[in-house]
Amino acid sequence: MSNRVAANLVIAVDGATTLGGGSSGLSAPADRARFHQLRSEFKAILIGGNTARSEPYAKTPIPLIVLTHLPLTGAVTANPLAIAWNISLPDAVALALTNYGDLLIEAGPVLLRSAMASHLLSEIYITLSDRLGGENPVELAEFIQGGVEISRQPFDGGVFLHYRLAPSHL
Repeated sequence: MSNRVAANLVIAVDGATTLGGGSSGLSAPADRARFHQLRSEFKAILIGGNTARSEPYAKTPIPLIVLTHLPLTGAVTANPLAIAWNISLPDAVALALTNYGDLLIEAGPVLLRSAMASHLLSEIYITLSDRLGGENPVELAEFIQGGVEISRQPFDGGVFLHYRLAPSHL
């Protein structure tokens, strides 16, 4: 069986992916619980440098790969499981799959667009949050285009979406 490469993203109903500079302002308690449940299904997490600088990654239950050409700074430097890789996204995904196995990408839209354009993702989890007024807007349709809906689960504060994407080239 091939390894899973999935992404997890929160998007507000107005398309915002951050609120006050981070994604946590868009999350409800149910989303945080789902976020931690997803992490338990994977062997490593991959994030980009911008995510590392703007989100609280001081502690993760599994290895954290930070794809960046800059030295690690901020909360992520306290994470003993964090490592920085200065390689291309396709190379990072291939190396992570070889070294760890199933990979969860917790990144912003820029890195996720790149992963999708390179057909690196097998699935995507999206929390469609009821919150409004954030920054960094995207269109939900671009992240689920060509995907097959696996589940749609309403919760107090939004809807959890899970899509299977086109087969990976890895």
